[in-house]
Amino acid sequence: MSLKNRFKKDLDSSKSNADEKKAAKDSKAKKEKKQKPDNKKSFLKDQRTRNLVGLAFLFISAILMLALTSHLFTGNADQSILNTPLSEFEDEREIRNWLGSFGAHISQKLVSDWFGIASFSFVILAFLIGFRILFGFFLLPFKQVLKYTIFTLLWLPAFLGYFFTSSDLLLLGGGVGQTINTWLSIAMGDVGALLFIIFTAIGFVAVNFKVSFAKITQFFGSEKELNESENSSFYKKEEFEKREQYLKETADEESDDEVEESQSEPQPAAIEEDENQEIALSQSEDEEKDDESDENAEEENNEPSEELEVDLKQDEEKAESGSDQKEEKDGESDEEDVEIEIEQSDEDEELSDRDVNKKVKDFGEYDPTLDLSKFKLPTIELLDDHGGGEIKINREELEENKNKIVDTLKNYKIGIDKIKATVGPTVTLYEIVPEAGVRISKIKNLEDDIALSLSALGIRIIAPIPGRGTIGIEVPNQDPDIVSMRSLIKSDKFQNSKYALPIALGKTVSNETFIADLAKMPHLLMAGATGQGKSVGLNAILVSLLYRLHPSQIKFVLVDPKKVELTLFNKIERHYLAKLPDTEEAIITDNSQVINTLNSLCIEMDKRYELLKDAMVRNVKEYNNKFINRKLNPENGHKYMPYIVLVVDEFADLIMTAGKEVETPIARLAQLARAVGIHLIIATQRPSVNVITGLIKANFPARIAFRVTSKVDSRTILDSGGADQLIGRGDMLLSQGSDLLRLQCGFVDTPEVEEICDYIGNQQGFPDAMHLPEYSDDSAGGGGAGGGGDISDRDALFEDSARIIVQTQQGSASLLQRKLKIGYNRAGRIIDQLEEAGIIGPFEGSKARQVLIPDEYALEQLLNSESEND
Repeated sequence: MSLKNRFKKDLDSSKSNADEKKAAKDSKAKKEKKQKPDNKKSFLKDQRTRNLVGLAFLFISAILMLALTSHLFTGNADQSILNTPLSEFEDEREIRNWLGSFGAHISQKLVSDWFGIASFSFVILAFLIGFRILFGFFLLPFKQVLKYTIFTLLWLPAFLGYFFTSSDLLLLGGGVGQTINTWLSIAMGDVGALLFIIFTAIGFVAVNFKVSFAKITQFFGSEKELNESENSSFYKKEEFEKREQYLKETADEESDDEVEESQSEPQPAAIEEDENQEIALSQSEDEEKDDESDENAEEENNEPSEELEVDLKQDEEKAESGSDQKEEKDGESDEEDVEIEIEQSDEDEELSDRDVNKKVKDFGEYDPTLDLSKFKLPTIELLDDHGGGEIKINREELEENKNKIVDTLKNYKIGIDKIKATVGPTVTLYEIVPEAGVRISKIKNLEDDIALSLSALGIRIIAPIPGRGTIGIEVPNQDPDIVSMRSLIKSDKFQNSKYALPIALGKTVSNETFIADLAKMPHLLMAGATGQGKSVGLNAILVSLLYRLHPSQIKFVLVDPKKVELTLFNKIERHYLAKLPDTEEAIITDNSQVINTLNSLCIEMDKRYELLKDAMVRNVKEYNNKFINRKLNPENGHKYMPYIVLVVDEFADLIMTAGKEVETPIARLAQLARAVGIHLIIATQRPSVNVITGLIKANFPARIAFRVTSKVDSRTILDSGGADQLIGRGDMLLSQGSDLLRLQCGFVDTPEVEEICDYIGNQQGFPDAMHLPEYSDDSAGGGGAGGGGDISDRDALFEDSARIIVQTQQGSASLLQRKLKIGYNRAGRIIDQLEEAGIIGPFEGSKARQVLIPDEYALEQLLNSESEND
């Protein structure tokens, strides 16, 4: 017992020492603060000026007090006189205000016209400010007073103006109160206005005074429990006496121990021995002591309750150990909890864990790769080893570039404290630390001058480098190295990556392999000028996915308007590709098929979302894990969902020919499809604003920019410059947010891609490519001249188009494009159908077609007769 008390004393002494150190630091800080120069304005430094200003505020306070108080008694009498201007007052005796015409006008404005009796708040404000300037401190917290004053000036006039509406009592609420009540009455009615005023006051009090409504209910609830507990059998007289006797005995034992400890004070030598013993205590005993001290401190801080039951239990807890305290507190909280009746909602039928584990044990986890169990991923020997693979450091080149950079900056009187070179495959990054006082913008403006001195293309200045506190200057190497795709695939980062869709993009400036997850991007936009490595980058992404994922885990939808870039992947149609059911080729080259495929992907997306909703999961990864563990029944329509990657090689051509018909499903997929495992990779060589629209950019946070010809194109892709400073041949910038990362794309040649496709195509595959949902193109009706004769084959917009043509009396395909927001091909088919129906005349060269129907009434008769004949 004495050892425990000594431990407590040592703990208290350590706390007191810590408090003394803290007090010493505070006093030192105050002294330093006093030594700092006063930065107040010059007119407040003079004591005489402060006295004059302070007295002025006190004088204003007194003037306002007299004027406002007098107005309460003389305001009605002075009101009729105040209608005349101040300059026309000749006899001051007519004004009854104590401060004459000046006081009458001021009080009339503040009380009658503005805030009513709430204007006395200005008296308090002026007095507090004057007192603070004269004596150096506020009588009341000024911020709180200002806050309460603003609330009073708005709420009190509204409250008084609601109840006192007669002309004699309008001064209570003033003009502000009358105006507020008029607005509230118009908007909410009289009852709503009163409720708004009352609840505004309650809300202000609750927020500023931290009123807890739960404590109010607990207060009434505690009284009720106390009344019930007094009548219960728990507080019988015999049991109460036993508890009281037990508490007295424990209190006597503690007092005896304290007396013995005070009589026998230990000597210094004994104290050292005891301290050594305390140090040798086990860690568990120390933790028990800490728990006891913390719990005792908490019990001392708790306020004494009025209930007898609580007092008894607190005394018992002090007499017992820390572990018993926790058990008793848990027991008491369980007894005091109010019983709740819980209504359990009906849930979908699910198998128990035992049944699920039994199924997994009997059948094993579902393996989606069993359909092609003998399939082998491509081997690394199929890729060639381009380049040396190792960075060659040319010290002479580094030293020469360093000297040129330093000399160029010195010419503009910019000193450098430190410079560091990081050699990459194609670019060397020079990190410089300028001298103190040098502006970063000054170095940034010297980009062209540094490029001139180095005689190099593609100088890019990063000012500053995020997270490093330095300025970076990227200089192309004289002998750039090729980053081989083989080295990226062989890297440990790629082989041991846990990403769902890992793609090896290339190497950074510091020669590190960069692996990204397409599933987290979740979509990728690639743009760049012709011949700068865009197609090679697409092949690198596709090869990365082919080297990591089984055909049952991923499917590609390839769109190639140029018809020559992605044709090599036709050989893996039965393994990795997806297409529409009735199409012959898996690589989509026709624009009409592109539109149908995109809309089919939207249907697939909606179906997948329905399955996710039934499975009660949020994304395709959780869904597949649940399906693999056999928690989803295939008989209910559930199936394993492979990832689907849509690759569009030349997006600009689709926008030019199809327009909104392509942009709308692309935007819809980009907004919603990532959760169901559908990801988009869009590439274009013309990064103009009408191709990469704002709707597309908003849904493509990950963007890759190869070299472009102007800064405008760079800003269109990345929202910042830099892509115009690249050197080409796979040099690219990756944007995944605010930061730009410079990479050298991995190089994979066409023969390598062909060998990989041959290796996969020669293996056993599925019977056919994955079939996407069927999509019926309503716009395909007609199919050219002569198609408009059959009503069932007409376009869905045929009747709307006919009405537009008849109303405007102008038969033009461009008119239908603008009005109905459709592509040129569809508008042309509708024009042909209108000609077959006899609504417009034949083609007349550059002239618009003649409209043969004079008005809408004749058009409706024609349409009705056709429907009846059909």
